[in-house]
Order: sequence, then C-alpha cells, then structure tokens
Amino acid sequence: METKKQQHTGHRSHAACIACGPANPVGLRLKFARQEDGSVRAAVFCRREMSGYDGFLHGGIAALMLDSAMTNCLFSMGIAALTAEFNLKYKAPVIIGRAAEVSARLVSDLAPLYVMKAELCQDGQPKVLAEAKFLKNIFLKEGE
Repeated sequence: METKKQQHTGHRSHAACIACGPANPVGLRLKFARQEDGSVRAAVFCRREMSGYDGFLHGGIAALMLDSAMTNCLFSMGIAALTAEFNLKYKAPVIIGRAAEVSARLVSDLAPLYVMKAELCQDGQPKVLAEAKFLKNIFLKEGE
C-alpha cells in the first residue's frame, strides 16, 4: 500500500534553521513530508562535507537531522516546541556518498511536554535512533 504524502513547510520563525530552513544558504535544507500516520520523513544524501571520520557521517550531523525531524513532526501538528532532553543510540555508521532517510513520530502528548522518537536509516536499516522530550515554546510571541 502506497503512503500518500502531504508536504508541510515548518514554522515561519524557523526559516534560517541549519537543518531545515529554506532561507539558510549553507544548511541541509531537509524537506519533511507528513505521512498518513502523523509521522514525518525526509530523504537526505550524505555528502562528503557531512563527514566526521573518512567515509562516515559525522555523529553531530546525524543528531542534528534527528532533532530536526522531531521538531518538524511537531510543526506538522501545529506545535512549536524546544528540545528539553535528547538521547541518541548509534547502532552503525551512516555511509557518506549514499542516500538515507530520517523520520520522526510523536510517542506521547502530555502538553506542554511532548515525547518523540526518530530514526536515521540507510538501506532500510536503522543506523541512529533518538528519543527526546520537547517543551512547548513559550518564548515565541502569539501569532509567530
């Protein structure tokens, strides 16, 4: 069964984000699509400029992608929130010069606290997993 994708743009105060901001000329410009189950997904090509050790994606870049996926999952639900706690599990190296996919989903809505999970996969195999707690962003002015 084919999953129907619906594109979303994120939050307007997030345009310069290093991970997903369309206005950031040096960012990753991840484009997340909301899935029917409420999760989000984005395809990414792991370029050489994203390396840590030769041939492997830098762990901090993987963390950045996973955090962005969870943030964009919340954006797709109309929620602007900040990362409060972030835990990673590196299962295997992500190989440079190949495609990967990052996805995220809501685990628990305890507003103003949101529990999220995300994964970075390559060749259909989970390579990096994340679990995080987000708190509703009270620092944005109403309407932002």
